[in-house]
Amino acid sequence: MIGVLDEVSTVTRGRAFLDSLAGRRATVVGLARSGVAAARLLRAAGADVTGADAKSLEALGGVVAELHGIGVRLLTGGVPADVAASAHIVVVSPGVPVDHPALAAARARGVPVIGELELGWRATEAETFAITGTNGKTTTTALTGALLAEQPRPVLVAGNIGTPLAAHALAFPADGLVVCEVSSFQLETTAAFHPRVAAVLNVTPDHLDRHGSLAAYVDAKARIFANQSPADCAVLNADDETTRALAARTRAHVVWFSRLRPLEHGVFVQDAWVAARL
Repeated sequence: MIGVLDEVSTVTRGRAFLDSLAGRRATVVGLARSGVAAARLLRAAGADVTGADAKSLEALGGVVAELHGIGVRLLTGGVPADVAASAHIVVVSPGVPVDHPALAAARARGVPVIGELELGWRATEAETFAITGTNGKTTTTALTGALLAEQPRPVLVAGNIGTPLAAHALAFPADGLVVCEVSSFQLETTAAFHPRVAAVLNVTPDHLDRHGSLAAYVDAKARIFANQSPADCAVLNADDETTRALAARTRAHVVWFSRLRPLEHGVFVQDAWVAARL
């Protein structure tokens, strides 16, 4: 497989990545909000897009006319294992298990399988701040976006907070800042995703029906750091035992935070004030 697979492996972003999609066959698995955003982006880039979902046409509702209107072929009522047989790239929605037979079959043929988050991130060249955690990530993402809005660069708040990154990536300027809430489901299907700043707020047992074990859930969360370098920043909770252990899994510069005790290096609460030693 050439073309898109080569582009995926060399981690092109922005216009170069979008140009690599033109004329390529793309399959989107899962047609909820993220899948629809991915299909729109792929069509705008000139890809030949097929969308597949386990729901019936009737259950999908209004998105059917929208997707048909932009030239997306639809397979509904089930996702056959060979749905991506001729695809150059597969984009999967976060609600679809990563071990779905259609995804396994695509990988076996050497077809790259990425999530909507990865697709959106590759479509823009903007610097990215990513926030994950079992609890508090939506609030923290919204607050971070509000704080960054006080500086002159454009800010996009997106991701698991309710606005798919792929929905706005094409129009967002390269000199902007993306603040992205990312879930464990989204992180499972990242490949080159590389936030300049990555924060893990806390990790407690959750979504074990999907991940199978706490260790697998932690592994999914840790993917937020996978492509960071020492020039990047990892923000970690010093009060959370599992999060503290993640420091050993990142090459990025670690900035700690605590609400329980002063830190020699980091941000903490002291006498009802937020203090920092950096």
